[in-house]
Amino acid sequence: MKIIKELKNFVKNAKNPLIVLLGPTASGKTDLSLKLAKDFDCEIISTDSRQIYKGLEIGSDILPENKRKKIPHHLLQITSPDKPLTLAQYTELALGKIKDIHERKKIPMLVGGTGLYISAIIEGYKVPKVAPNMALREKLHHQAAEKGNEYVHKQLAKLDPKAAKKIHPNNLRYVIRAIEIIKATKKKKSSLKKEPKYDIFMLGIDRPRAQLYKRIEKRVDKQIKNELLKEVKALLKKKYDLSLPAMSSLGVKELIPHILEKAPLDECIKILKRNTRRYAKRQMTWFRKYINVNWLNAEDLDQWLKKASKK
Repeated sequence: MKIIKELKNFVKNAKNPLIVLLGPTASGKTDLSLKLAKDFDCEIISTDSRQIYKGLEIGSDILPENKRKKIPHHLLQITSPDKPLTLAQYTELALGKIKDIHERKKIPMLVGGTGLYISAIIEGYKVPKVAPNMALREKLHHQAAEKGNEYVHKQLAKLDPKAAKKIHPNNLRYVIRAIEIIKATKKKKSSLKKEPKYDIFMLGIDRPRAQLYKRIEKRVDKQIKNELLKEVKALLKKKYDLSLPAMSSLGVKELIPHILEKAPLDECIKILKRNTRRYAKRQMTWFRKYINVNWLNAEDLDQWLKKASKK
C-alpha cells in the first residue's frame, strides 16, 4: 500500500519518530498494530482509557500476552478500578515510555481509541496536576441530571470555547474535568499546549459504518462468550463505587442491571451493542478533527493483512 511506503520513508528520516494508530473500537487496530510493530521494530503504548485497569480484560478487549507475538505492550492494567489515573498522570507515564523506547533505539507506537489521551501526547498538552474538586463535581453532576449534559457543556463553552468544541457534551466526565481544571488554574484548557517534540506519523482505519457496526456486534457476542458477565460479577463483588470510570465502562455498566436482576440478559446485550455503536461514532467525530491522519481504506487494509499472514 502507498501509505505503508510513506511510513517506511518516515521511519527512515524522522529524528524522533512516533507512530500513532487510531480508529474506532472494533475497526482492526490490534491486527494492524502487531504487523507494523514487527515490520518497524516498534513497541506499543496503549491509548485506551479503560485498558489501564486490572479486571477489565474482556470488557476493554485487552490482547492476551500469549497473542502479542513477543511485542512489548505498555500501560496495560497498570492500576486498579478504585485508583483511577488523571489525564496528567497518564500523560506523564506515556511520555516516560516514549523516551525510554527512543533511548533503546526503537520506535514507539500509540495504539488506541481514547482521543483525549492521543491529543495530550501529540498536541503537546501541559496537563496541570489539579486535585479533584468533589463539591464542584457533585454540583455539575446534579445539574446534568436535572437539566441535561448540554447545560453543563454550555458552561465549559463560556469558559473555553476551543476546549468545548473538542469534547462531546455526552462525555460528561471529561467536560466536568475540563471545567475543574479551568476553575483551579484560572487558565483556559486550550492554552495549555506546548510545541510537540516528536516527528509524528498518524494512521487511521476508516471502515464503512455498516461494516463497522457488524464488527462491533460480533465483538460483543465474543465478549459474552468469553464470560464478560463473570468479569463484571467479579468487579461488583469487590464493591467498587459504581461512579468510578472503570465501573462506568462499556461492557460493565450495561451488564450490571442483569446481575442485579433488574433486566434480562438479552436486553442488556442489546443496549451494550447500541452504546458501543454510539461510542464508535463519537470516536470518529474526534478523529476527523485531526488534519494529518493517513486514512487506510478498510478493504485494502484487510487484503494487505491477509497477504501478510500467509507469508
